[in-house]
Amino acid sequence: LELSLPIKLRDKAMLELLFSTGLRVSELANLKIKDINLKRDEFSVRGKGSKIRVVFLSQQAKYWLEKYLAARHDVSPYMFVALDRAKSGRTDGDAAPLTPRSIERIIEKYAKAVGIMKKITPHTLRHSFATDLLRNGADIRSVQSMLGHSSITT
Repeated sequence: LELSLPIKLRDKAMLELLFSTGLRVSELANLKIKDINLKRDEFSVRGKGSKIRVVFLSQQAKYWLEKYLAARHDVSPYMFVALDRAKSGRTDGDAAPLTPRSIERIIEKYAKAVGIMKKITPHTLRHSFATDLLRNGADIRSVQSMLGHSSITT
């Protein structure tokens, strides 16, 4: 992975964020730069039912988000945007946000690249995030809150 290209930095930041926060793919796609407070290591996200919750950044996710943002050359308010591969991963205009389907394709590509043959989706990463928390002793209600679930059964 050539991590100096903006497109690779975007993908690394996106994967780190998904792994460490359990965001829904729609939440990630709609995330705006102004929503993230890098000084406080947190951001607000509007989940299902328009409920807003605070999500905390891991140091790893923060590091890659900062590197990605420093490499961007566009004015889009969205955190994760489509970058032009032909122009070394750069865009100069008002770049379009990645769609949930685009994010799914990016995750599938990296899973295959590291030899994972099982289908991996953003929801797989969300599930892994929750499972990891529970295995490490987190309270079920805390995990429910972190995922933005209103019911413990979902």
